Parts: sequence; structure tokens; C-alpha cells
Amino acid sequence: MAKSYWLINSNRSEVKRFMKNDKSIDGVFEYMFIDTGKIVGGLGNKTLIMTNTVSVEIDLAREIYERLLSKGWRKIEKNWN
Repeated sequence: MAKSYWLINSNRSEVKRFMKNDKSIDGVFEYMFIDTGKIVGGLGNKTLIMTNTVSVEIDLAREIYERLLSKGWRKIEKNWN
């Protein structure tokens, strides 16, 4: 499985996962999957629900990642099963 990079928004209600496509096909540009998830629950029972996935070229994914960081999103390690 490809390594993933996670960001969380400032109010800790939404995450983004950036993951490089590890099954590239000859003649196809490399791209990244960007998954969006909502964090739901409370009192220590937090659950992650993935709501959306898009695929974009790597350069665009980098721009999106940097833009989110500049808007207050923070890097995190995956801590959901």
C-alpha cells in the first residue's frame, strides 16, 4: 500500500488523505488520490467516515496540500483503524 499523508482542519471535524496511486499504467500520468473524511462521535468514540475521493495529477495535489496548510490545516498521523 502506498504511503498516505493526512491533514486535519482547525476545528478537528474533517480530514484529507493524500495517497499516490501505486498502480500506475504505462502512458498514464502519475496521480494522487485525495480522500475527504468527516470525524463524528464524541467522548472518545470518534469515528472517521470517508465521504469523497478524487484523483488529480501530482502537481495539483501538491498545490492543494500547500494551500490547505496555509489555511490552518495541520499534518497528522493516521490514528483510525
